Amino acid sequence: MAAKDIYHQHVKRALEKNGWTITDDPFSLRWLGRTLQIDLGAERLIAAERGAEKIAVEIKSFIGASAMADLENALGQFVLYRSVLKTLDPARKLFLAIRNDVYAAIFQQPEGEIVRADVEVSILVFNADQEEVEQWIS
Repeated sequence: MAAKDIYHQHVKRALEKNGWTITDDPFSLRWLGRTLQIDLGAERLIAAERGAEKIAVEIKSFIGASAMADLENALGQFVLYRSVLKTLDPARKLFLAIRNDVYAAIFQQPEGEIVRADVEVSILVFNADQEEVEQWIS
């Protein structure tokens, strides 16, 4: 099993505070003889007649020596996991969880906005200190 991101518990608690039930930690997918592990699987009841909303969350800390290398890694995983989810669990939406300061420093800058729009990455912005979800960006 891969090591958990340093913000794993922060995001988990933020989702729970936001009304989500953690269903999988990690969320495992068996695909073409391989096992992929997304950090978290969660769901919440949206209405009795509509059932549950389901998500998968890949957490990224962006604490490496290069923000661009961290971005390459995060987007590569996001695209791979999203493709596999489309086949195996199409009702589940994938989110990339990042801290609010990372969102401001990378994804709110022109280059980050261009990449986010091109890749169509859905982002969960969280406050690590308060363990709260600040924004859902789809």
